[in-house]
Amino acid sequence: MADAAFAGAASGIAARLRLIRTPSIGPVTYAQLLARFGTAQAALDAIPLLARRGGGRPPVLADPRAIAAEIARVAELGARHLFLDDPDYPPLLAQLENAPPALTMRGDLALLRRPCVAIVGARNASAAACRFARELAVQLGEGGATVVSGLARGVDTAAHVGALGTGTVGVIACGIDVVFPPENAALQERVGAQGLLLAEQPPGTEPRARHFPFRNRIIAGLSSGTVVVEAAPKSGSLITARLAAEAGREVMAVPGSPLDPRAQGCNLLIREGATLVQNAGDILQQIRPLDPRMVRAPGAGYGGPPPEDASDAVRRDVERLLGPVAVPVDELIRQSGHAPAPVSMVLLELELGGRLERHAGGRVSLVG
Repeated sequence: MADAAFAGAASGIAARLRLIRTPSIGPVTYAQLLARFGTAQAALDAIPLLARRGGGRPPVLADPRAIAAEIARVAELGARHLFLDDPDYPPLLAQLENAPPALTMRGDLALLRRPCVAIVGARNASAAACRFARELAVQLGEGGATVVSGLARGVDTAAHVGALGTGTVGVIACGIDVVFPPENAALQERVGAQGLLLAEQPPGTEPRARHFPFRNRIIAGLSSGTVVVEAAPKSGSLITARLAAEAGREVMAVPGSPLDPRAQGCNLLIREGATLVQNAGDILQQIRPLDPRMVRAPGAGYGGPPPEDASDAVRRDVERLLGPVAVPVDELIRQSGHAPAPVSMVLLELELGGRLERHAGGRVSLVG
């Protein structure tokens, strides 16, 4: 009986990964499919019918052989998968509408049960900024916080080094077995051994430019607050700060000289309302209200009603309201006059049929 239970668990992991690794199924769609059908396998079985209802061809599902190879590789690395509906899934991250359905992790998950602070900044940071980031990380750790960053050059590296002794989380934009940048190989290994290493991409995935914004949302989502230490006006660090603000988290910045281009992003954030940070005490005072121990993660990561079958009338009304310009889903529900659940199902069908695109902020548009 134990062997049967293990086999059932393994097949459940494979089905969830196959759903997640299917390119046209994003985090929102994944969560809605599980909310509607209960299990990943039931969702996989239903996809062809849903896509036909949406007027398109069913998506090509992920290859089962690739999924089996991923599961074996994760086990070989001494890592494991962490799914959105697992009790250990980070509760603050689960609050995001587009929370990652699955993460690969290696290390100590208990670090995420403490208040988390993201420290991010320029890759070409000044020596003074790196020293300040490192000292902030040391002091935050001594104050009981976990430091989260992206294992990039510059400020990220300094933050991880400062927090190694007290607890740090590294979020990478590649597979958990890939090192980027190469000079951080030893640091990444130490973070995985002494802290916690997280990756959304499957093992073996090399970092691509499109992966970094996804990584940044995880950094912001894990954290009660994000601190920016030196950043250009159009940088990944400011993207992380924006994502933190959109998630309702604290955004903080270290001021710098107006003569230094690397300080312009931080000064801009402060001008727009970010908290000015001079020491770790300023940060700890801001993040206490968002202690993750006070937040309960949603069971399946989807806050709306489970989608339910829609009538032809609902389909006609929703498609009539859609166009190439992205519109909030709430507005579609209001103007259609239909309940949220069947409208959600129509959008799900259209997306699986390749006719709908989802945008940030809960907006959707027709493709083409």
